[in-house]
Amino acid sequence: MIDWSWVSFVAGRVPQLWVRTGEHILLTGISTGLAICLALPLGILASRYGWLRGPVLGAAGILQTIPSLAMLAILLALMGKIGVLPAVTALTLYALLPIVRNTVTGLEGVSKEVMEAARGIGMTDRQQLWMVRMPLALPVIVAGIRTAAVVGVGIATLVAFIGAGGLGEFINRGLALSNTRLILLGAVPAGILALMVDFSLAAALWSLQPMRISEKRTFKARLRFPALALPLLLLVVGLLFSFTEPFAQSGETNAGKPDSVIIRVGSKNFSEQIILGEMMALMIEDDGKFVVERRLNLGGTMICHGALAQGEIDLYPEYTGTALTAIMKHKVMTDPDKAFRTVSRYYREKLGLEWLQPFGFNNTYAVTVRKADAKEHGWKKISDLADDASELRAGFTSEFSERPDGYPGLRKAYGFDFGDVTDLDPSIMYQAAAHNQVDVICAFATDGRIPAYNLQVLEDDRNFFPPYYAAPVVRTAILARYPELRAILERLGGLLDDPTMQRLNFQVDEENLLPLEVAHQFLQRQGLLKTDHK
Repeated sequence: MIDWSWVSFVAGRVPQLWVRTGEHILLTGISTGLAICLALPLGILASRYGWLRGPVLGAAGILQTIPSLAMLAILLALMGKIGVLPAVTALTLYALLPIVRNTVTGLEGVSKEVMEAARGIGMTDRQQLWMVRMPLALPVIVAGIRTAAVVGVGIATLVAFIGAGGLGEFINRGLALSNTRLILLGAVPAGILALMVDFSLAAALWSLQPMRISEKRTFKARLRFPALALPLLLLVVGLLFSFTEPFAQSGETNAGKPDSVIIRVGSKNFSEQIILGEMMALMIEDDGKFVVERRLNLGGTMICHGALAQGEIDLYPEYTGTALTAIMKHKVMTDPDKAFRTVSRYYREKLGLEWLQPFGFNNTYAVTVRKADAKEHGWKKISDLADDASELRAGFTSEFSERPDGYPGLRKAYGFDFGDVTDLDPSIMYQAAAHNQVDVICAFATDGRIPAYNLQVLEDDRNFFPPYYAAPVVRTAILARYPELRAILERLGGLLDDPTMQRLNFQVDEENLLPLEVAHQFLQRQGLLKTDHK
């Protein structure tokens, strides 16, 4: 029986799927092509000069062992920018090993008798390489290219983490929103694409294999050129998909508004951030002068902050406590007004960035346990955990585990360590606590899953956590150029209190509404949108 909800879900995302597939093809194709250009000469040199073999294969092997996300983080730090450049660089480096290794293996696998015959008829070294070794080694070399390309399709799903696009955007959103449909919307096309890439390269190899005399006028002969062109055709399809979005409505694309200014809105990779990003994007679009490029669901704080500082995005929502401790490395401030003035002055004077009026809610960290456990043990305050801490299992986000306003500072402030600490994605942290897989989590105060999963926030009785008031942070240069942006965004100032933000988060996290839908409905109810953006 057909699940029409699935059909409707996919149909509503055909334009996005079209573009993201094209981006994925281009990311994989360009990186594999660059890897071929680098790896083939390295493989040839390594097979010709024995002393190069170990260093070349060793270096390529070391690159292959670096975890994908770590590689992306390293390249971000080195290049200082998000997007396609670090993504293609990472994918190229990962593709080197199978191509280099297979090139060396293929060239060294040509029999000595064949090479002696080539030398016997007077072939030069170059002729031996290109007329004998390379043709005979071609199947092995292409096998390495096929491996590199297929692996590249898989790894390319991770580069959405740094705003490079591709099918990984759906997977990232699905993970952030605990939405299995979104995950499958990215994973299934990526799997199909991997099969298509492998088939096209296999067909190209088939077309290059020598034909017997009897095959010259056969069906195979007529198919040789189309088969050889399949990889190139796939790249052309990727190019067309990337720059032609089907069913686009006038005014919703850059092409529909050729004279409009493009504003790039970013966000971190959890529900609340994406909702706030969509709110800001909708308000800016509603003005009519601007076209918004959404670069939502990027990595954590440092990726978003780095992208803003480098001009890769123009604004994103940030929290005062995060800016104070993670960016400024400042001591904790408990006065929210003083904290806001401190971060505003620092950002404006040192970074060329502007904090606008806060949205109104305080999404502070909250040490949270199951209500049943709190009742059984009499836990009401964080300090009540001291006697049992060594026996408790904690599940924290990776940022909380490292930041000074997270677990390291919490240990110093309260004087105890938990028995076991596990890094968890925000999307599964609450479920892990509810299902008794961990005992303590670092919940977000405005998260609707706290009451939904019968969890209890413990009082921060030593006032460790600073205030985390969210506000738009914008590049000063963009505000100077387009001062009307300030007025547009400050209409959101004071609009969201803690219960309201908790309700909006719940709609996304538990009712499975899309952040865009939740943001749009809320702004319409507030009478802030002049036009319908659906």
